[in-house]
Amino acid sequence: MKKRVVITGMGVVSPNAVGLDNFEKALRSGKSGIRFIPELENLKFSCQIGGVPENFEKTWADCFGSGQPSYQSDNIGYAAVAAMAAWNDAGLPRPEDDDPADWDSGTIFGCGICGMETIAKTVVPKINDGKVRRLGSQIVERVMSSGISAYIGGLLGLGNQVTSNSSACSTGTEAIIDAAGRIRAGLAKRMVAGGSEGASPYTWAGFDSMRVLSRKFNDQPEKGSRPMSATACGFVPGAGAGALVIEDLETALARGARIYSEITGAMVNCGGQRSGGSMTAPNPEGVIRCIQGAIKEAGITPDEIDAISGHLTATFADPYEIKNWSAALKRGPDNFPYINSAKSMIGHCLGAAGAIETAAAVLELHKGFIHPSVNCEDVHPNIEPFTGRVARTCMDYPELKTIAKASFGFGDVNSCLILQKYEHG
Repeated sequence: MKKRVVITGMGVVSPNAVGLDNFEKALRSGKSGIRFIPELENLKFSCQIGGVPENFEKTWADCFGSGQPSYQSDNIGYAAVAAMAAWNDAGLPRPEDDDPADWDSGTIFGCGICGMETIAKTVVPKINDGKVRRLGSQIVERVMSSGISAYIGGLLGLGNQVTSNSSACSTGTEAIIDAAGRIRAGLAKRMVAGGSEGASPYTWAGFDSMRVLSRKFNDQPEKGSRPMSATACGFVPGAGAGALVIEDLETALARGARIYSEITGAMVNCGGQRSGGSMTAPNPEGVIRCIQGAIKEAGITPDEIDAISGHLTATFADPYEIKNWSAALKRGPDNFPYINSAKSMIGHCLGAAGAIETAAAVLELHKGFIHPSVNCEDVHPNIEPFTGRVARTCMDYPELKTIAKASFGFGDVNSCLILQKYEHG
């Protein structure tokens, strides 16, 4: 029999807040973490705004102490802080350096585009200057994709699977799904799952070149991220990390852990870049199959979905996403679930997006509220029939029981989680 999987700890490093309590307050109030970034103006980006966690050096020192080694790069630093916060939040003791490996615990922690800042500012200049020997002994771990999971693995002494995934904007959600699958199969008792993305113009430049970034709100940063809006003009790049500690139910109950919610269904697939799908656009059938597959595994009906944490990036794809949700659930505007997008407050955090947004959805379930999608006072005409189901102000919703969280990414990849309030039995 497959094991039940529950969420027992969370950690967030987000552009609008660091730490769960602060993150919840920011979500409820619709607080934006989008700011003007002078470096982007100097580099002549069309988009000169972004979502970047503030004062991270202090955050690192508060978590690990000023005497700890450098966190090496933003994406590894964000991930380490989020993972440690989730571990602490789950009520688990931080292991000592001389403790044996924890063979029952592991991590799947991903990143969208890893190490670009280090490559651009350190690796390439030193190599071009003939200074290869001055790169230092840590350069490989700073740029390798698995540097994130390797760092967390050493930090927590993890002896089970320790690996990193990368599936573009679906990365964070996919990491949680893969980790849950490992627990469900009985291969691990506990996993730290999530995603991270560093803040770098070298990461964001390609998107700016594609003209898919917001470029009309440089003088009004907090209004720049506009999912589901008629005046949306592209996504706002973001950075940060989200981490979840997930466990099999038996293990969680045995140690008296607080349970935030249960992961009852999950699905990952790809549209094959066919039937309207491409490197940058989803095959509608793939999206619909992904959502329906997650619902089927959860053993519920589409009518039981109370709310949707959408991918919703503030691009041309938003109306198509709503259309695909409606088709997948067979629910029109009259009985559509409430829907929101955390990206309206934090921007699109790429490989971290799904993990941060899943943490937001779990908080909503646990505390009984639905956070607002800001900046969509002018709902897109093609979404207009669904206006009444777009959460534009914070809503108390104590009867909230089931949330669907989905992410879609370059390469026509899809992932969907069904999150439900934990019920005994």
